[in-house]
Amino acid sequence: MEKSEKIWLDGKMVPWHEANVHVLTHTLHYGFGVFEGIRCYQTTAKKSIIFRLKEHVDRLFASATILGIKIPYSNEEIFATILNVVRENQLEECYIRPIAFLGHNKMGLNPAGVNVRVAVAAWPWGAYLGDDGINKGIRVRISSFTRHHVNVSMTRAKACGYYINSIMAKAEAVQDGYDEAILLDPSGFVSEGSGENIFVLYKGKLITPSLACSNLEGITRDAVFEICKDLNIPLEERHITRDELYIADEIFLTGTAAEITPVREVDNRTIGSGTKGKITDLIQKTYFDIVRGNNPKFNHWLTEV
Repeated sequence: MEKSEKIWLDGKMVPWHEANVHVLTHTLHYGFGVFEGIRCYQTTAKKSIIFRLKEHVDRLFASATILGIKIPYSNEEIFATILNVVRENQLEECYIRPIAFLGHNKMGLNPAGVNVRVAVAAWPWGAYLGDDGINKGIRVRISSFTRHHVNVSMTRAKACGYYINSIMAKAEAVQDGYDEAILLDPSGFVSEGSGENIFVLYKGKLITPSLACSNLEGITRDAVFEICKDLNIPLEERHITRDELYIADEIFLTGTAAEITPVREVDNRTIGSGTKGKITDLIQKTYFDIVRGNNPKFNHWLTEV
């Protein structure tokens, strides 16, 4: 992990190595907190821009509302803070992590009265699933772990503790020689990756699981919806069965970290030609044109640092 210089913590910029929390921090023990993952890109004009910053900050506050956490800063203050963190660290490109978590002034399962703390960190980070993954595709397996039920952990929230499920799925996949895991929902339908949404080209039609399948309402997922509208690519939300993945023409994963990553193999079954498909390639190229500032139609998604 490549460190940056400063982290914003509870209203102050502090050196990276001093942004510490107490061992009895409530969220460390119980996982009760919310966070976001955001990317800053350098455009071809050498400007640093943050992709869909407003949508990410809005989702952070929505997640907090779902969990009943009151963030002690306004939406506008967090928005401005994120920009300032990137500026202070003089980062041209980076990954940004805002997090709201509970402090150490009280323990126990009742979160009432526990201090809410907020941090924003940013650091350089390349392709989450590797450059080869972006270009050639990755190998995935269907996880033995099931994605959360929508009424067990309220999957619209991007909450810290929910990712235990993702970590177990990811670790299992990597230990078995794969790059990533695909989780099914409690009814057995395809939900999402350990940290990504999934899109499937099947019989020439692009489909993605509906939000009734316990998957997160991804911001990159939504970007693909808008890209498909612009490119006149029909896209349908519906339930997807596991065996549809095996016989798909193309599959790709989306997420802030993963960006647009093709899948070349599922459970040792080759997908399509075993390389990045034509539709995936078109959507991926469009996405990278957008974040590099080369598609004026989508400049409203870009916030200049």
